[in-house]
Amino acid sequence: MNNFQFQNPVKILFGEGKIAEIAHEIAAGSKVMMTYGGGSIKRNGIYDQVIAALSQCQVIEFGGIEANPDYDTLMRAISLGKSEEIDFILAVGGGSIIDGTKFIAAGINYDGDPWDFITGKAKVPTALPFGVVLTLPATGSEMNNGAVISRRATKEKYPFHNDNGFPTFSVLDPTAVYSLPHRQVANGLIDTFIHTTEQYLTTAGSPKVMDRFAEGVLRTLIEIAPRLTAEGDRKYADCADFMMAATMGLNGFLAMGVDEDWATHMIGHELTALHGLDHGVTLAIVWEGTMHIMRREKEAKLLQYAKEVWGITEGSADEIIDKAIDSTEHFFQSLGVKTRLSDYGIGEDTIATIRSRFEMRKWNLGEHGIVTPDKVEAILRCRL
Repeated sequence: MNNFQFQNPVKILFGEGKIAEIAHEIAAGSKVMMTYGGGSIKRNGIYDQVIAALSQCQVIEFGGIEANPDYDTLMRAISLGKSEEIDFILAVGGGSIIDGTKFIAAGINYDGDPWDFITGKAKVPTALPFGVVLTLPATGSEMNNGAVISRRATKEKYPFHNDNGFPTFSVLDPTAVYSLPHRQVANGLIDTFIHTTEQYLTTAGSPKVMDRFAEGVLRTLIEIAPRLTAEGDRKYADCADFMMAATMGLNGFLAMGVDEDWATHMIGHELTALHGLDHGVTLAIVWEGTMHIMRREKEAKLLQYAKEVWGITEGSADEIIDKAIDSTEHFFQSLGVKTRLSDYGIGEDTIATIRSRFEMRKWNLGEHGIVTPDKVEAILRCRL
């Protein structure tokens, strides 16, 4: 087990009806910017619940934050927040809204161009206080201090972390999952699955507690996915398990004392930046390639994954690993997601561009930097 330091200050309000408790979490009289996306919260009743909970506050709305939140949109929100001198931000939505809100909360307290702290040219400032009402389980952003921001004008997408950028509270009401479209549920399941494997499928000898925790999350997702994506009404228990799995998948618990990978995510970000693919789709494409190309380095954990998650024990080491990778790809495909670059018309030019970008940035990815630009190219080539 690696040495580590851990702190997560986010207060979780979990369960049906918990949106009303926002009234006790934000001081009466506060000037609150409410951030959200395309307006689905006005159709499913969440907007009305939030407005009722904020009845003692002055509310300034900022809607229209995109999936993969765009720098230009968020800069307009920062400008509005500064001019209105807001005290608090409430993100109502999924990971993109929450990530965008983290950027806004930090950018309001920054005098220069906030892109500087996205690209590492400046220190991320202390964020304005913000809270979350989660409507789409996927990213775990409701209980961590990380975010991913896109800049469509330059076709870039970067993650950043802010030591002072955790939500003060997050409301997790599983009934929000009832009305989610199939596509969003599928993407959320895949994102959660691969968040977990990025912290699990690394080096042998990881803490057994963290391994068992990760395996439990993965097996839960495999179990509930067919019910969540089937026709008909979703059950509260499945929605609750989905929401909890997504939150626990990236709130820092699984990362305690373990080596982490994140190569699949960083490669996937480039596919979104260059082609606009859903984040979950990019992960489903890249993951299999990462496991195939890095199979020798990850052999012990892949064999453990095959046994503990998929129940695969028969055959040679390579046969077992192949079966586990194939089972995972079939799982993603069962959610209606295509898993090849060629399925989306993406070919050699994109592979060359991504390799060139990683070389220019001097990026070696994965645990201990084992995924070099050469490996990135090989990963993408085997997904054509």
